[in-house]
Amino acid sequence: MSAVEIVKPPKLSSGDTVGIVSPASPIAAFCPNRLQRGVECLKNLGFQVTLGTYTSKQTGHTAGTIEDRLSDLHAMYRNPDVKVIVPTIGGYNSHQLLEQLNFDLIAQNPKILLGYSDITALQLGIFARTGMVTYMGPALLPQFGEFGGVFPYTWDSLQNVLMNPQPNGQPMRQSEQWTEENLQWDREDTRARVMQVSTGWKILKHGTAYGRIIAGNLSTLLLLAGTPYWPDMNGAILCVEDDETTDVAMVDRYLTQLRQMGVYHQVSALVVGRFLSATGFSAEDSLETVLTIATRGYAFPIIYDIDFGHTDPMMVLANGVMASLEADHSIALKYVESTVSK
Repeated sequence: MSAVEIVKPPKLSSGDTVGIVSPASPIAAFCPNRLQRGVECLKNLGFQVTLGTYTSKQTGHTAGTIEDRLSDLHAMYRNPDVKVIVPTIGGYNSHQLLEQLNFDLIAQNPKILLGYSDITALQLGIFARTGMVTYMGPALLPQFGEFGGVFPYTWDSLQNVLMNPQPNGQPMRQSEQWTEENLQWDREDTRARVMQVSTGWKILKHGTAYGRIIAGNLSTLLLLAGTPYWPDMNGAILCVEDDETTDVAMVDRYLTQLRQMGVYHQVSALVVGRFLSATGFSAEDSLETVLTIATRGYAFPIIYDIDFGHTDPMMVLANGVMASLEADHSIALKYVESTVSK
């Protein structure tokens, strides 16, 4: 699929060091308790933690200048002790770093880059330029900083993808519960969030597919259109989601842009993460209708309400790793090769 050779970073092991950075939003500067709770969670899971110099800096709407944020990110790639880089959170501006990002440094120091939302820009930009597998998954503040620690489903998925160098051949598991409850950090997040029963993953179009996972936040992914950081979509199992700032019309707009860019001619399947209720889908204006119109004329399988995106818990998706999808009477989405190197 990709013009560059696929490179898998070494697996994560207990006792390894996690490097924390803030590539975009300065929210860590305003939530010191949540930040510390996330760090303690990682330590309780058996990891060591090192924070970037500018992790809690604020410069206007970003966590430090472009140079500050690049400095932290490059320092983590240079540090031989750091095995995985975890952002505090996403935001809106991590794509500012792409023009000055040292891709040679990254290629020479393969390591896991975890995160989601705005971190999509870094993850897919790095994958496009270096072939390095990156991982859509939990961030420090939202997931590891959860009251009571990271959700078991999220932690299980992380272990399966990042700490196990061989595919187990088992389909990704569906979460039985999920939550979108928003408790204000460092003020109201002193209890477990209210969970609701999952109605399960759903099929819009049946079929089978085989291809490399390309996963990301939909609006952030489209920031890369027309740039050198756009990932190769040929044969991809494209996994997309978006946050509470989108509405139905915007999701429709983004999906239509993918259509008009020719992406649906290239992908082998479309996997859609669970949207928050704030997005505003309804019986009269449904996600199913929006997806059907946007993908009209295409027969690739489409599944939705999958456990990734801006609800919790979440699975970890490995950009660049071969996977298969069977969407028939039930859904089976699984990796068909190792997600990390030994």
